Amino acid sequence: MGKSLPRCLGRLDIRKSVVGLATGAGAIYLLYKAIRAGIKCKPPLCTTSPICIARLAIERECYGRDSGELRRLLNSLECKQDEYSKSMILHSVTRCVYLLEAEASACTTDDIRLLGDLLDDSNTSVKIQALNALKAFSGIRKFRLKIQEHTIKVLELISTIWDTELHIAGLRLLNNLPLPDFVHPQLRRVMPALVEIVQSDHVLTQVQAIRLMSYLAQKNDLLYDILNCQVHSDFLNLFQSTQPGSLLLEVLVFAERLSEGRNSPHYRAVKWHYNQQSLHEALFGDESRLADRLLALVIHPEEDVQIQACKVIVSLQCPQDLRVRPSSYHPSHSYFKSRE
Repeated sequence: MGKSLPRCLGRLDIRKSVVGLATGAGAIYLLYKAIRAGIKCKPPLCTTSPICIARLAIERECYGRDSGELRRLLNSLECKQDEYSKSMILHSVTRCVYLLEAEASACTTDDIRLLGDLLDDSNTSVKIQALNALKAFSGIRKFRLKIQEHTIKVLELISTIWDTELHIAGLRLLNNLPLPDFVHPQLRRVMPALVEIVQSDHVLTQVQAIRLMSYLAQKNDLLYDILNCQVHSDFLNLFQSTQPGSLLLEVLVFAERLSEGRNSPHYRAVKWHYNQQSLHEALFGDESRLADRLLALVIHPEEDVQIQACKVIVSLQCPQDLRVRPSSYHPSHSYFKSRE
């Protein structure tokens, strides 16, 4: 009782502070344990959840161990699954192929066949995820020949199902593969569909379709089929400076490939006839306004677009066989001179 009131209050404040610190430290420790337990928590080995399998596989890959989860995912596709489960499993397969290189390389051509068979599934989402999985495997050289066997089926899907996601998935796969000569007849049949996709209003799809057609334009036996495809009257809108730079760059490369191809001695040796609304007439016909669009792109803000526009202009002014013999080139016969 002899202690002063201020002294007692001071001790009380100190005790409260100590208790508070202890309580705070305990709370932090408990929170740490909870988080650590959550991180360490692994799904039971019998789980078939694609998300759990993928997470466990990535964890084990980080520690340098073969998780076997990609194999488990592929095996689960052979069991009866509903459409949603198949889509989710295929999505996880795609992620695992990209993230687990060693396990993906250990897969077999039977796994590629299994994925290819799913392109016949009645559900569009399953088809899309199967295309994505095949695209992932196409980055591994030893599987490319096997994946090529499904090229005709992929072309059929692209040309018969009007779905943006499916078009993107299919075209990305085709653009990642060398296309063998045996698919050229099918390519001729689907060329009109590819040109329609080029003229769609979805930039990513357009870019992928134009990239494929730029590749095909270098094939002598396909060039005429491309140039004679019917296009919309506003096709040259693809060359407007207001288009995204990525799209402009691809369509300019496409125009350059077509210009070089039609000016090659091999192609010029034959007298070709084109439809009135053909791609050839839109780009290179007497009434084409391509020259005006190209001149506007020379001052485009993006340097890559400027350079590619200049390349197209050069290819139009100087046929390929004359470029190797400058002395025989006459500027008065220039494409741009005739446009004036």
